[in-house]
Amino acid sequence: MAQKTWFFLFVFWGLPLTFYRSKFRKIVYQTDSWVINIKPYFWKELKALFGNLYPDNRNYLKFRNFYRMYLSIYVLLFACYAFFNSNQNMKKIEVGSIVPQFTLKDQNGNLFAIDSVLGKKNLVIYFYPKDESPGCTKEACYFRDQFEVFKEVNALIIGISGQSVESHKKFAEKYRLSYTLLSDEGNKIRKLFGVPTNFLGLLPGRVTYVIDKNGKVVFVFDSQTQTKRHVDDALKILKGLK
Repeated sequence: MAQKTWFFLFVFWGLPLTFYRSKFRKIVYQTDSWVINIKPYFWKELKALFGNLYPDNRNYLKFRNFYRMYLSIYVLLFACYAFFNSNQNMKKIEVGSIVPQFTLKDQNGNLFAIDSVLGKKNLVIYFYPKDESPGCTKEACYFRDQFEVFKEVNALIIGISGQSVESHKKFAEKYRLSYTLLSDEGNKIRKLFGVPTNFLGLLPGRVTYVIDKNGKVVFVFDSQTQTKRHVDDALKILKGLK
């Protein structure tokens, strides 16, 4: 099931769940203020939800039952989503995997085949969400600043995201990126590697792979926020390779 479908399902069931929970909390805490929805009071709510706090209050009983129903469905959705993603993750590229073969266009419109560099250099392949976004710009520039250090350990840097060749070219020229950016429109190679998404499929993942000269993945780092660690950790691993 596509990530967008999951997102739609969570929103679709989340709206009535939020509505009934709000009504329920107002009854339980005996207030009409919406502020009760953001206050960190849970113990009485849980007792009222799974118990029978006000047995003679019809509104309490009605909203308790609706809240239970939508909460149960929401929990079931999360369980299905977790199960689905665990099955998907079984196919992803991990430490010990052999890097898959692929060909994409670089920022200059030239075809780049991964097998043209295998056996000649170590590789750092990093997937990032989008050109020009703050985190991606910070990561790209940090890779640029460490470019000579990567050369010293005989490593080639390759950045991959789903934007067009033209977008990559503008991005590379604006920030003077001296390494290869590959255009993965349609995210076929991202899916081939099994790069996960974040925030219920709304944000493409940020994952870095270090690959030795034999084409074997020796390191994987997955973090949306720790952009500099993608660079620093990759260098540490490369310096330890023979």
